[in-house]
Amino acid sequence: MQSENYLRHEHVAVIYLNNPPVNGMGHSVRQEVSTHLDAALADQEVSAIVIMGAGRMFCGGADIKAFNTPASRAEPSSRTLLKRIEASAKPVIAAIHGNALGLGLEFAMGCHYRIAQRGAALGLPEVKLGILPGGGGTQRLPRLVGVEEAVSMIIDGSSVDADNAMALGLVDEVAPGELLPAALAFASRVSRNTDHPVVSRRPAAKAATPDFFEKERARLAKSRRGFPAPLECLACIEAATRLTFDEGLQFERERFDVLVNGTESKALRHLFMAERAAAKIDGVAPDTPTADIARVAVLGAGTMGGGIAMSFANAGIAVTLVESRAEALERGLATIRKNYSATAAKGRISQAEAEARIARIEGTLKFEWVAEADLVIEAVFEDMALKKEIFGKFDTHCKAGAILATNTSRLDVNEIAASTRRPQSVIGLHFFSPANVMRLVEVVRGSASSPETIACAMKVVRQIGKLPVLVGVCDGFVGNRLSAHYAREAEFLLEEGASPAQVDGALQAFGLAMGRFAMADLAGLDIGLASRKRLATTRPAHLRYSKVADRICEMGRFGQKTGAGYYCYEAGSRTPAPDPLIEQVIVDCAREAGITRRPISDEEIVERTIYALINEGAKVLEEGIVQRASDIDLIYVNGYGFPAWRGGPMFYADTVGLTRVYARICEFHRQHGEFWQPAPLLKRLAEAGKTFAKPD
Repeated sequence: MQSENYLRHEHVAVIYLNNPPVNGMGHSVRQEVSTHLDAALADQEVSAIVIMGAGRMFCGGADIKAFNTPASRAEPSSRTLLKRIEASAKPVIAAIHGNALGLGLEFAMGCHYRIAQRGAALGLPEVKLGILPGGGGTQRLPRLVGVEEAVSMIIDGSSVDADNAMALGLVDEVAPGELLPAALAFASRVSRNTDHPVVSRRPAAKAATPDFFEKERARLAKSRRGFPAPLECLACIEAATRLTFDEGLQFERERFDVLVNGTESKALRHLFMAERAAAKIDGVAPDTPTADIARVAVLGAGTMGGGIAMSFANAGIAVTLVESRAEALERGLATIRKNYSATAAKGRISQAEAEARIARIEGTLKFEWVAEADLVIEAVFEDMALKKEIFGKFDTHCKAGAILATNTSRLDVNEIAASTRRPQSVIGLHFFSPANVMRLVEVVRGSASSPETIACAMKVVRQIGKLPVLVGVCDGFVGNRLSAHYAREAEFLLEEGASPAQVDGALQAFGLAMGRFAMADLAGLDIGLASRKRLATTRPAHLRYSKVADRICEMGRFGQKTGAGYYCYEAGSRTPAPDPLIEQVIVDCAREAGITRRPISDEEIVERTIYALINEGAKVLEEGIVQRASDIDLIYVNGYGFPAWRGGPMFYADTVGLTRVYARICEFHRQHGEFWQPAPLLKRLAEAGKTFAKPD
């Protein structure tokens, strides 16, 4: 029986997992493996069986789309297949190249032997999707590598390479060259053995110390707040130390079922799929030609410009850092050197690598040096006149075909593009601060941006290890536009009776990394002040406006940088402390505005701020600023500290129920006026019983 996915090499049968792009082990793959396993076990000429992946990897895991569907449990299940493999008198060898992740590694651990090609990655990353390894991974891995290493791999979701896997006892041999010949030779050798190792028959693993699991639980309760999966993973690993294998397997299945049906896992899986969807762009074909970016020029050596330069240098791309003033250039380069030295001192990179990255960044005061760059990124102060002047000069100095990008966080990219003779080459690349750390980049599509420019921008952002999300042009794009409504409600709540500490506490309890006012102090209140001044002439006089932030800035309090903002800070400390002086400022502003203060509940704080995000998000979606609701979720989770386990504001709205969210927004509209005009899209979806995820 020869077929594309079943071949005989003398006395060794080779079964291929073939389900591109990652050979996900869905139901059809399991059926095919079962059929080929039948053939190999029945063939008296076959003395050993090798299972390997077709294409670029062994297996990337389970079929995530099948979770919560009957297909995920349809027979033959992975457990059924592994029981047959373990019972086989013929040795079954997993031959691993590329990746063996999740169910892929669990399946390999159920085979008698494992051989991995040098460079292969092996891991159990399920925790990143809010679940645990449900194919026996929490029971087999501790039996193979020990409890401590299993905890590290499963709870961190980290991978090990083939050589480290060999050292840990996870694989039996490393193939330095071509995998198939090495696997066939290995299979021939072990076929002469009369008995073959079965991991499930090994004695239960033991922790190094009696209090190991207790300490790990305490650590995870603090470090993984809001995420149930890490603690469930730990419980399953602990079960492997005190239960029989079959009992542990049953316990693992029970805990997996709880997680896979929970909101947290569904939220994390939503974000996982959202990242893949974000790469699909209307009007830009997947095969759109893109230029290679070998050198980047960054204009502006400030905090943002320096961070952007580091992002490209980290990815091995040469950078020209352009400044107009010598002192600013030297200060920027010194900061870059300091950052790399600190990273090397912490052991995250070697000193040699730090020096190599520094060497990739070349500073200059000569604007004309942008001529060598394939991508030019303007990262100067948020001043439209200045940006237009710079882009006007690009026509003279930048080479044909260069991508011209602005890092503006809210200004009109179309107006900037109009200052050049090649608006088709202009795009926004809104990095988030600190740019060398934050993963998100809003890629801002101008009305004239060509498909080639968009495709190239998306590609290069991924190339430097960041997450590009395409957005359209409007004030503040997506992130800052929605954030303005969130901030407005937080500030109104102060005047109505809440304190900065209460608002921040309620939002942190909801799951945000930082509250609104602690975050404002960290970013610097002068940033918001500049934006408010720019927009002052466009603000309708009849609309409510909170003066609290302006009053705080008038006092010279700009946040942590000045030692005081909404909170006060001890010298050298970043811990916010409530300040009675600010409480009085809030009371005074409320009195001047004719607002009678009242007790505010934490529930109202969360609803007023988060529902403001949702309502504006619905407007952004209907306007076509983003293609899909999940794009908004990616932006808020990766750029604004929204809890990943809640899936982003739009996913959260779906979990609450759009009917309920819409009803509450209508109530806020009656109470607080036109700021709360319900988004038409939200109204339609709520009345139709639909969701943002499935509007059609």
